[in-house]
Amino acid sequence: MAVDIHTPLETKGAAPKIGMISLGCPKALVDSERILTQLRLEGYEVSPSYEGADVVVVNTCGFIDSAVAESFDAIGEAMRSNGKVIVTGCLGAKSGDVLERYPDVLAVSGPQAYESVVDAVHQHVPAPMDHDPFTSLVPPQGIKLTPRHYAYLKISEGCNHKCTFCIIPSMRGRLVSRPIGEVLDEAQRLVDSGVKELLVISQDTSAYGVDLKYRTAFWQGRPVKGNMLELCRQLGQLRAKDGSRAWVRLHYVYPYPHVDEVIPLMADGLVVPYLDIPFQHASEKVLRAMKRPAYAENTLARIKLWRSICPELIIRSTFIVGFPGETEEDFQILLDFLDEAQLDRVGCFAYSPVEGATANELADPVPEDVKQERLARFMAKQAVISEARLKNRIGEEIDVLIDEVVDEGIVGRSKADAPEIDGQVFVDHRSAGDRLELKPGQIIRVRVIDSDEHDLWGEHLS
Repeated sequence: MAVDIHTPLETKGAAPKIGMISLGCPKALVDSERILTQLRLEGYEVSPSYEGADVVVVNTCGFIDSAVAESFDAIGEAMRSNGKVIVTGCLGAKSGDVLERYPDVLAVSGPQAYESVVDAVHQHVPAPMDHDPFTSLVPPQGIKLTPRHYAYLKISEGCNHKCTFCIIPSMRGRLVSRPIGEVLDEAQRLVDSGVKELLVISQDTSAYGVDLKYRTAFWQGRPVKGNMLELCRQLGQLRAKDGSRAWVRLHYVYPYPHVDEVIPLMADGLVVPYLDIPFQHASEKVLRAMKRPAYAENTLARIKLWRSICPELIIRSTFIVGFPGETEEDFQILLDFLDEAQLDRVGCFAYSPVEGATANELADPVPEDVKQERLARFMAKQAVISEARLKNRIGEEIDVLIDEVVDEGIVGRSKADAPEIDGQVFVDHRSAGDRLELKPGQIIRVRVIDSDEHDLWGEHLS
């Protein structure tokens, strides 16, 4: 007998199973973790396959055209492989587009719509009637989709900026900071669970607390001011039950003046000496068109200041080439900036129009072949810089957080490397000692012996 996929299923007996496809940035991954945590608390199980799932949730990305295409492809695959699909996330904010392509999806909701997703699951696959929440075995830190030794800590939602190339505020709304006590409680649970690295994320980490007027709250009996500096200081002081401290890594840092105040915390070891700070361009004209505030000369002076305070500082940034109106002179200013700034990690994108972005209305679009040629020149220049900076690290002794132990040895990361986006450190098995005693999440001491433009190789110091 054919079953209408819109008809709720009976769930007596075996627990219903949820499939989850999570696309896009770490902020979306945290949203997926929150959805799965709530459903696990209600007695649902997680299916690793389409075939075993009673319903599939696809958490989409909709920031750029390639991400939209990937999201549509994922929805289509889930529909073909399972047929019972709930769509959420940034692409879900354009529900009409989703329903036009896939009219048989069960429900569509936008980003951060946790309750809407859970309600849709309830409607189509009701929770077990006889579930005892005390037997859910959900850990205090919730369900995590990252390895046990690192986790993303989302401190706010939304963004107050109006960058002309970006539509995130229209999808995720204005800045809403989480209360500082709530953030610190979650961070402490993560550290207590064995997390060795906290990756602080948001749309605009530097703006944390501005919407709350930096309200002071009490945490563990003491007053804590709700701003970026105090949050970083408190995170850096958290200790696990064994007395160890986790690495605290800052992502999506907007170059406000008060970022200067965080650098001494890096020099003191409370925060990893690493800044993920998207400069986007160096030409004053292009930055004005983007509605970005930082200009090359000010940025170079600040980078020099930061490195004088914390010489170990690693700077990662992202840039856009081929923005409407960008001339060859503007692009050369950007290349000159790379030479001067000597950034450690860099990503770059050729500008592509995003539906709803005001930059689409700007004059003088750059031809696609010119965009791609500039992108290639940009990446070639940065590759030389990155390779030279990594080569300078040969001979250093560094801490390495182990991600994997494989037949060939150890794969890990230093404080200079965020997971997924930066390089790795490879340690040959001949210097790794008894690999059976080494596990992901351990921090070992390594001497750097070789490098290329992305990665380091080292020997284990026993």
